[in-house]
Formats: sequence, C-alpha cells, structure tokens
Amino acid sequence: MTFTGYVPDYDHYKGSFGGRVHPLWRDAAAKEPNVSKKLIALLAETYGHPISAEDVVAYLAAVMAHPAFTKRFQPDLVQPGLRVPLTADPSLFSEAVTLGREVIWLHTYGERFFDPTAGRPKAPPRMVRDAAPTVPIGGAIPGAPQPLPDTMEYDPVKRRLHVGKGFVDNVTPEMWDYEVSGKQVVWHWFSYRKRDRSRPQIGDKRPPSPLDFVQPDHWLAEYTTDLIDLLNVLGRLVALEPAQGDLMERILDAELIKVAHLQSALAAGGAEKVN
Repeated sequence: MTFTGYVPDYDHYKGSFGGRVHPLWRDAAAKEPNVSKKLIALLAETYGHPISAEDVVAYLAAVMAHPAFTKRFQPDLVQPGLRVPLTADPSLFSEAVTLGREVIWLHTYGERFFDPTAGRPKAPPRMVRDAAPTVPIGGAIPGAPQPLPDTMEYDPVKRRLHVGKGFVDNVTPEMWDYEVSGKQVVWHWFSYRKRDRSRPQIGDKRPPSPLDFVQPDHWLAEYTTDLIDLLNVLGRLVALEPAQGDLMERILDAELIKVAHLQSALAAGGAEKVN
C-alpha cells in the first residue's frame, strides 16, 4: 500500500492496477472527502472526539502499509480487496494516526502531512546524519561526457550501492531489498534511468514507441539527488516497520469495531456510497 501527493494515472508505479487508486478528496480544493461521512461520524462517536478524513487515511497507512500486515493476512490477500481491522480503542486509533501521518509524509517526500512541530518539515525526509546514505569523495556518479550507466549492484559487506562507476555508501540491505507489489523499489527506480531501458516483450508484440528512446545522453545531477532522497525515505520507512507491526498486533488483540455494527451504522438513514 503506497501513497502519493500527485494525481496518479492508470499506469502509476507498476504499469497497471490503476483501478486500485483511491483519492482522499473528491474535489480539487480538497474540501469534500472521499470517505463516507457516516463512517467519520461513527468513528467520532466511538472515540469521543472529532475525526477527519486525513485521520482515517493515516490510520490505514499505519496499520496496513508495512510487511507485517502482508505476512499476517497473506491468505486473505489472495482475493482482491483490502480489509482493515478497525480498532474500537480511542488511544490505539490516535497512536495509529500519529504513526500513519509520518508514513504518508515519507511516501510523499515531505509534500503531504508535513508538520515541523512534529519533526516533519515540508522537505525531502532525511535520516540521522551518521546513518544517512551519502556519496563520498570519489563516489560521484559520472555525468557528461560519460554515457548513462547500465549497471547497478549492491555490496552488502560494504553497504555500498554501485551505480555505473559511482557509488553511494550507508545503504542497508533492507533499503536495497525493499519491495512494493513484488517490485524491488531501488532497482525499479534505476531501470527508468539507465541507458538500456528495453524490457522483455510480454503479450503485446507491437514495436516500442519512439518515445522510449527519448532520454538524456548522460547521468543528470538531479538523478543523484533523487536517489539519495529515495534511499533516505526507504531507510526511515524500514525503521518504522517494527512500530507498525507492534501496533497492528495490539489492535488485533484489543476490541475491534464489528462489521455488523459498521454496516448497520452506514445503512441508517439511507445508502451512501463508500469509496
């Protein structure tokens, strides 16, 4: 489960699954939430304080956007459609909202859910200095006149990510191995920036579009900046995973809002479409 501050198209991230994108807002002004008003009212009544659409999506991020959720509910994930355990405990809900806001801040590179007072500036997130990925002296990825690199390799002993003739230090195995929807994120990122971007033809045998060959002839400085930003985000997400897994287990061990109660409350007074 991922979050973005941009408007995703049908091919967002993986090149498919566009129908699984759900906007938080129904309007451009971000005033009309794409969350059932009856659900928000039910949660506010349950927890004893006002609840916003942002709170709901932050809760989802905290509870569902981490590997422990996938591992715990793997048999259920065979069938399409995600199901979330909805806590009846106000303190657990609040804890999840706080954690989920950081998750979304990280996924959106500091563009959404930023709050400087909570340590979330409106800027690309960074790890603590000693742990942050860095390009050391002699490790710069060559630009012009060198061509775009075609290789990316990881050295787990040195914790060094090689990109062509350059390299980045302080890259953990967890950053390198991080996957979303079965795709290794760092390699997936590089595959769109390397010299040879051709892919095996599967199904459709039409010739590639000429647009596929429109690309820089050398590594751009902003590519290195993007890579450092990505690695910092992945490092911080990995660091949050134990807290997310622990919170999920405590939610599952505590009282949950029952499906029948939820359906009854949402059906009262007429049907309302829930997206």
